[in-house]
Amino acid sequence: MASVHSMTAFSRREASHSWGSLSCEIRSVNHRYLEPSLRLPDALRSCEPVLREKIRKGLARGKVDCTLQLNLQASQGNAVQLDEQMIDQYLATINQINERTGNPVPVNGLELLFKPGVMRQQHFDNELLAQAASTLFDEVLTDHIAHREREGRALSLLIQERLDKITAIVLQLRPMIPDLVQQQKEKLHARLAEIKAQLDENRIEQEIVLLAQRIDVDEELDRLNTHINEVKRALKDGGGIGRRLDFLMQELNREANTLSSKSIASDTTLLAVDMKVLIEQMREQIQNIE
Repeated sequence: MASVHSMTAFSRREASHSWGSLSCEIRSVNHRYLEPSLRLPDALRSCEPVLREKIRKGLARGKVDCTLQLNLQASQGNAVQLDEQMIDQYLATINQINERTGNPVPVNGLELLFKPGVMRQQHFDNELLAQAASTLFDEVLTDHIAHREREGRALSLLIQERLDKITAIVLQLRPMIPDLVQQQKEKLHARLAEIKAQLDENRIEQEIVLLAQRIDVDEELDRLNTHINEVKRALKDGGGIGRRLDFLMQELNREANTLSSKSIASDTTLLAVDMKVLIEQMREQIQNIE
C-alpha cells in the first residue's frame, strides 16, 4: 500500500574521495506539478538528463531544487602540474651545453616554465566522477523521499484528527434536527393563531412542509459522512492523492456552507462554523500533500 507523502522536505549529504569531495542537496516545496531545477558544475553537466529522470521516477509533485557541488584537490581535475622529470631533462641538457662551450649561461626559470612538456594538465576520469555523483544523488534522493513520507504521515494524522472532530459534530447535530424542526412548526402555528387570520388550512400545511424541507439537513449530514469516508479511504490508499483530497475539501466545505445557511438555531450555527474551521485547517495541510 502506498504512503502519503508531503511535498516539503530537505536532504543533504557529502562524500569524500581520494580526488576531492562531492556534496548534494535537495529541497522541495508544494507545487501543482513536478518542477525540478538542477544546478550542476560543468564537469557534471552531462549527468543532468539521468538525474532528472531519477527525480521523475521518485517524486510525483512539488517544486524540487537540486544542487551538486564538486571540490577537487589541487592535484586533480584539470589542475596544471609541473613535469619534474621533463625539467630535470632540460637542466641536464643545459649543463651539458655549458660544459661543452665553457661559457655557463644562467638558467631563466620563467623561460624554462614555458618549454614544451614542462607544464601539463592532468585530466580526470569523468566517467568515474559521474558515477560518484550518481551514487551520492541516489542516496540523497532516497533520504528526501523518506523525509517526505515522514512528513506525510504527520499530515495524515492531523487530517484524521480533524475528520474525527467533524464526525463528532455530525453525530451531535443529527439528533438535534427533528426537535428544531418541531419547534419551528410550533412557532409558525403560534404566529398564525396570534394574527387570527382566516387562512386556508391546506395552505398552512403546505407552508409547514416547505419550511421543514428548507431546514432539514439530513441529506447534507449524509453527504458529509460520505465525503469524510472518502478522505479516510484516500489517506489509507496513499500515493498521489493531493488533488483528490483538495477536491474533497471543496465538497466538504460546500455541505458545511449549506448546513450553515439552513441553520435555525444558534447552537447549530456555531457547530457549522466549527466544522468550517476544521475543513479550512485540513485544506491548508492538504496543500503540502503530494
